[in-house]
Amino acid sequence: MGKSSSILVMLALIVSFGSCAQKRPITHDPVVAKQGDTYYLFCTGPGITSFTSKDLKNWTQEDPVFAESPEWALDVAPGFNGHIWAPDISFHNGTYYLYYSISAFGKNTSAIGLVTNATLNPDDANYKWEDQGIVIQSVPNRDLWNAIDPNLIFDESGIPWLAFGSFWNGLKMVKMNANLKEVAQPEEWHTIARRDRDAGLADDDPGNAALEGPFIFKKDDYYYQFLSWDFCCRGEDSTYKLMVGRSKSVMGPYLDKDGKRLDEGGGSMVIEGNKNWYGVGHNSVFTFDGKDYNFMHGYDASDNGLPKLIVKEVNWEGGWPVVAPME
Repeated sequence: MGKSSSILVMLALIVSFGSCAQKRPITHDPVVAKQGDTYYLFCTGPGITSFTSKDLKNWTQEDPVFAESPEWALDVAPGFNGHIWAPDISFHNGTYYLYYSISAFGKNTSAIGLVTNATLNPDDANYKWEDQGIVIQSVPNRDLWNAIDPNLIFDESGIPWLAFGSFWNGLKMVKMNANLKEVAQPEEWHTIARRDRDAGLADDDPGNAALEGPFIFKKDDYYYQFLSWDFCCRGEDSTYKLMVGRSKSVMGPYLDKDGKRLDEGGGSMVIEGNKNWYGVGHNSVFTFDGKDYNFMHGYDASDNGLPKLIVKEVNWEGGWPVVAPME
């Protein structure tokens, strides 16, 4: 489904905070990388919003990745206003790969793009984001999937796969070329999560099978697929919650704690909102200095439902991820 027009108002407020350190910056769909002693956070926002931190607690807003929107954005999503969604950051063979989404809310006029850099440090002489263009595109009335919310994962053989998607007929995974810029040939696609969609809907209707934002994390013998159910971006009406399933193969099938397949509607709860947080979700999981961390956003009931960054350490109990509930 993606993000609503309410995000535009919410994220525009980021500018008003300036560069002062923030404990819970306004954030949607966070991903994080660490270079040297600095954490770099990228999230939905104008040009891909970014923050830095030394301790995962105090965050300072930095310049966006894109000073100007990608040249192709308006061709994919007419009316595109510069807000780029749901980035995904990886470091591979000396290069940072930052996938991102261009879309219109409630439509699968969408594309996943890729921008690369040799470093995340803007003071480095080699710092330069270079757009690699469109990686995957979805087209209304052709595709029953939506090309947003990308996540790159390498399997045990070193083969790259890109997970992505929202609403429609579920979340997808496709094999990538070794250069990480194109879908591998012959194409190999898998549905990795799905919920029931009302019958009889037009192909360009996202429907009510509310799921999005896959993130695949390898831990010991399993690949864990984190994904978000229900609705984001609605302030106090947000119902986002974070679910999980696992598989010994990156391609699935992913099973929840009860053994139900995620591509048949399964999913085990990781965390949900409460009276203080209307909904929480769209996460990423990374290991830093021997600890696993879950980064997500939640809608703050004490601040008009604004989306705020949430960072929680992940523990593992019986082979399943556990995070502290929202306070």
